Amino acid sequence: MTVVVTLRSELASATSALLNTVAALGDPDVAAPSRLPGWTRGHVLAHLARNADGLVNLLTWARTGVRVPQYGSAAARDAEIEAGADRTAAEHLADLQESAARMDAVIENLPEEAWRAPVEGMRPPPHPAWYVLVRRIRELGMHHVDLGAGYGPADWSERFVRRELRDCLRTWPHDSSTVGGIRLLDVPDGGARDLPAVWRDLGEGPVVEGRPADMLAWLTGRSTGEGVRVVLLEGRSSAPGTADPQVPAAPPWLTMPAPADLPATPPEDYP
Repeated sequence: MTVVVTLRSELASATSALLNTVAALGDPDVAAPSRLPGWTRGHVLAHLARNADGLVNLLTWARTGVRVPQYGSAAARDAEIEAGADRTAAEHLADLQESAARMDAVIENLPEEAWRAPVEGMRPPPHPAWYVLVRRIRELGMHHVDLGAGYGPADWSERFVRRELRDCLRTWPHDSSTVGGIRLLDVPDGGARDLPAVWRDLGEGPVVEGRPADMLAWLTGRSTGEGVRVVLLEGRSSAPGTADPQVPAAPPWLTMPAPADLPATPPEDYP
């Protein structure tokens, strides 16, 4: 058994959680602002539906060997989101259900060897097709929070947080880092499942610490630093009566790229 089986189960759970949230929304709710600047909840939902279709394109590429881009272009992607944003709540729910079903059908029928095929999204590097499942779970987990509809970072599963933090570390933007190190609280000293408790040599800036879900929320722009604090280094201390040092802005993540050294063959687990 490979990680594909585990990821499919996680994908089904994340999809179900999102659909349950959307099913409780009315038309005024989907027209209301999301947590993403300039986007309503309808924009987020339209993006999630079209993202499923875009990832179906990559899986089709993996199955046929014929290059099928995730989106026709960045402009076409944005236009599709804008065109779908103003739909009713029922239309958004149906679109999400149907696009998720299309993706599930393609996954179900993908030959085993196709999971090893290299594909590439809008940002390099290329990655094996099995990582498409990780990317879809990431989209669901992050954008579910962006809806601002009752689902937050505290609702992320431990497995999701661990994997996403690991990929953050593996794709760290050292040249533009705002911190020099990270300490994860409530993680064993030696780390857990390939996720170290202390991240060193990240770049210029202070050391910050926080629990894994709080750290992931901050790193990915899903919080302004709640639960994260600057660690005063040995030999330094705050002056009496002064506030704790301010947490810097998070590193400038755009869309987290795939790690460059993923195994082609689906591993037994990831992470």
